[in-house]
Amino acid sequence: MFSKILIANRGEIAIRVIRAARELGIKTVAVYSQADKEALHTQMADEAVCIGPAKATDSYLNVNNILSAAIATKAEAIHPGFGFLSENSKFVTMCEELGIKFIGPSAEIMDKMGDKINARKEMIEAKVPVIPGSDGEVETVEEALVIAEEIGYPVMLKASAGGGGKGIRKVKTKEELPSLFTNAQQEAKAAFGNGAMYIEKVIYPARHIEVQILGDQHGNVIHLGERDCSLQRNNQKVLEESPSVAIGSTKRAEIGEAARRAAAHVGYENAGTIEFLYKDGEFYFMEMNTRVQVEHPVTEYVTGVDIVKEQIKIAYGDVLPYKQEEIEFRGHAIECRINAENPQFNFAPSPGKIEELFLPSGGPGLRVDSAMYQGYTIPHFYDSMIAKIIVHGENRFEALMKMQRALLEFEVEGVVTNAEFQLDLIADQSIISGDYSTAYLMENFLPNWQEKNNSK
Repeated sequence: MFSKILIANRGEIAIRVIRAARELGIKTVAVYSQADKEALHTQMADEAVCIGPAKATDSYLNVNNILSAAIATKAEAIHPGFGFLSENSKFVTMCEELGIKFIGPSAEIMDKMGDKINARKEMIEAKVPVIPGSDGEVETVEEALVIAEEIGYPVMLKASAGGGGKGIRKVKTKEELPSLFTNAQQEAKAAFGNGAMYIEKVIYPARHIEVQILGDQHGNVIHLGERDCSLQRNNQKVLEESPSVAIGSTKRAEIGEAARRAAAHVGYENAGTIEFLYKDGEFYFMEMNTRVQVEHPVTEYVTGVDIVKEQIKIAYGDVLPYKQEEIEFRGHAIECRINAENPQFNFAPSPGKIEELFLPSGGPGLRVDSAMYQGYTIPHFYDSMIAKIIVHGENRFEALMKMQRALLEFEVEGVVTNAEFQLDLIADQSIISGDYSTAYLMENFLPNWQEKNNSK
């Protein structure tokens, strides 16, 4: 096994990797920006190296500084966590050239699945259902108009190299398509250096279902079931659960096997996620995330598989210790993302010093992943997520009640969080019944919640 790995990330995911590595007997190196000098991950790791100023482009995205830290500390591998450099194929290539193992897929696979036009082509070859749309790149407005007319409005224009919401436009009528196509193409070229566009039919509202997969270096690929990530605000996930109440056992097996087949087709290694849209009994491939997901703990709860440990062991060359038929799904798990933000002021970020802190604990099936501690100052330079509360119950009702208890116990003074918003969300009747879609939070729950709170 590796003797030392470097974690090219911060916050709760850095803590998560440090803990997994420690349980495997591996020493860890934390990297940090000047703003994160007092962060918990720098204190928990065996070594810590400053990699630059607070701005992410000067530190957590500074490839040269991170690789220099790895070389200086003699780290044999780098775990990227999620975000930052986790899906940067150039970084993966540089790691390989320096003889440092990247804990994730190869640069070739990352590029293959990161290019959305190519990923779509690969899925068609693997006989995985895809969203109706263009067969390849759409180069002109005239071509876009023909395809949109064939599949029917509304359609979604998407950048092949897209991410972070850039190069994406929803088109409702043919009259607005020309200008939106040009704008999206120019935005994509400016953001990614690649203006390639494609078109898909809008599947909305739907359920956002993602399937966790693991693949080793020996051709073994398994799936770990699905997560329902339909509750989103501005395309950002708010609450995730596993299993999804929207699909039965037959469709569950079908969508899981499709994801496993997709990963096997491209020769995928390490942890990844195949994302689908599900509507009216049909599912459609959307994209693949070639990294560990924020919401991976809900899958760990229902399967008992430590995904981060498996990532490290796969990267070292170990054979997956599980066969598909050995994976059992037990109970129900839910994750609520706790952000330092003020829901009553359009979810404005709320950085600052944590004066008082109480994290819920006690009893089986409750886990809090966080890098917070009393006296810590949350910097304003990075993502506002400060904790994840994850619960597991024998059934969904028990999990919901356990989450309610945990959110009621959660206390933080000094910054505003969305904990009360999450508490109201899980008490909503549609959420309790499982009757929701990707449209529900923004179009139904949030307007009602804002009206109710404004009247207080």
